[in-house]
Amino acid sequence: MAEKRDYYEVLGVQRNASKDEIKDAYRKLALQYHPDRNKSPDAEEKFKEISEAYAVLSDDEKRQQYDMLGHAGFDQRYTREDIFRGADFNSIFRDLGFGFGDLFRHFFGGGFSADFNECVNRGQDLVYELEVTLEEAARGTEKEIEIPRTEKCEVCNGSGASPGTTPRTCPQCNGAGKVQHMRKSSFAMYVQVTPCPTCRGKGTLIDSPCKNCRGTGVVRKRRKITVKIPMGIDEGYQLRLRGEGETAPNGGAAGDLYVLVHIRPNELFARDGDDLLHVLMIGYPQAALGAEVTVPTLEGPATVKIHPGTQLGEVIRLKGKGMPRFRGYGKGDLLVRIGIAVPEKLTPRQRALLEELAKEFSEGVQTKGRKFRF
Repeated sequence: MAEKRDYYEVLGVQRNASKDEIKDAYRKLALQYHPDRNKSPDAEEKFKEISEAYAVLSDDEKRQQYDMLGHAGFDQRYTREDIFRGADFNSIFRDLGFGFGDLFRHFFGGGFSADFNECVNRGQDLVYELEVTLEEAARGTEKEIEIPRTEKCEVCNGSGASPGTTPRTCPQCNGAGKVQHMRKSSFAMYVQVTPCPTCRGKGTLIDSPCKNCRGTGVVRKRRKITVKIPMGIDEGYQLRLRGEGETAPNGGAAGDLYVLVHIRPNELFARDGDDLLHVLMIGYPQAALGAEVTVPTLEGPATVKIHPGTQLGEVIRLKGKGMPRFRGYGKGDLLVRIGIAVPEKLTPRQRALLEELAKEFSEGVQTKGRKFRF
């Protein structure tokens, strides 16, 4: 499979382009490469490429994920259907006078789960930011969160109609929720499919709206959800909970909930992938003579041996004492970096001993400090 080109390059826009600039760029390219107008062999592939780029860059959440992860990481999180779901193509193609839904069904076949209007009739995705400790990220945990979201109205069971009544079929679209318009051009005749203006794409009309939800079929609630945090999860990772987002009106599919995980800074450890870093401060005598000292790990204290003559900045590696590999096997390492603790104040005896030691090493001792400019 050929490597995908950068979406910004595909549309010919800068990385800081506004939504309007992205939409204008796509409109021009769509007019140029739409297969109904452009009969060159590569027109269809080019049209699919620019449409995919527009679907991602016109959506704030998808664009943020793409900017952060690039193609490789983005494609692991989004299916083809997810990429195109919710993108605003209808308004663009109405202006251009082309059909869109039938064309994309031709491109993607049955794998594109529904026609374009059905993809739009979907609940909104939600994002929740959750902070966990490094220890919780290491062992895995469960967190209960509470989110506000829309849910199906229990009074009307989501129909939007008052109890004892039912919505009636829209007479203009006969319940389809969309209408077709025939358009002619100098080249051919096109069928344009648009949402029904009478029922606004619902397919039904409500004469007696439910008072609880005001005819929408959904109500606002706060819902408690348990989120499982897997072992080894890293900063900025998103957990996707399918169907836990907003409930769509008119019986559409519910959106998803994305839990954005943040790792709380730790006083003892810094993280580098699966490895942990710890700075161990020892005294000069320990560094010169060697010693056995205790260092913290996620599993409790451990003893390490300081060899004689240890230098500032040396690293001692403790195998398997780091973070569990996220969705993998084994653990990273704990890297203990040696720091030398220099006393800020000395007793007269300590000073005398150090001066004597300095003479032994043939080193002069400067008793008054100097100010250096760097």
